[in-house]
Amino acid sequence: MYENAYEMIQDDVFLHLDGAAANIDLYLKIEGLNPAGSIKLKTARSMVEDAERRGFLSRGSRLIESSSGSLGIALAVVSAAKGYRFLCVTDPSTSVLSVETMRALGAEVVTVNRPDEGGGYLGTRIAYIREQLAGDPDLVWLNQYVNPANSAVHDRCTAAAISATIPDLDYLFVGTGTSGR
Repeated sequence: MYENAYEMIQDDVFLHLDGAAANIDLYLKIEGLNPAGSIKLKTARSMVEDAERRGFLSRGSRLIESSSGSLGIALAVVSAAKGYRFLCVTDPSTSVLSVETMRALGAEVVTVNRPDEGGGYLGTRIAYIREQLAGDPDLVWLNQYVNPANSAVHDRCTAAAISATIPDLDYLFVGTGTSGR
């Protein structure tokens, strides 16, 4: 029995694709069954709990983060359960479904529309966050891009689950997003 959706991390779900290739045991680690729909629930929980332990967050705090979808949804889940207000900074490439999901979970979503110098939006999203931080000292940026709690959770949880389930692993292929440091 869980008290909060963010506690329901399903880290031990694997699919054995028997017969998918000759002489190969192939396994897929399934992360989409987490309540936020992705592996990013681990990242969100890890970064928020790390900020709580270090005294950066207290009940009623307001979080801000840049996301193109999955982390924003996960942070909305964690923030709603823990009583934090959450402002997600997105861009036009973020799906309407992701934006609406964040909003349904209580997040405020701001979409920046001006491309940065490289033609993308990441620089513009971060500039917006920096502007907000300068005007609101109570705002907390978890900064997924450099936050060690982002990658540490995958050493502690994801890698441990893989090693425990498939101890004689020969090759590992991992798709990554931001991944922190």
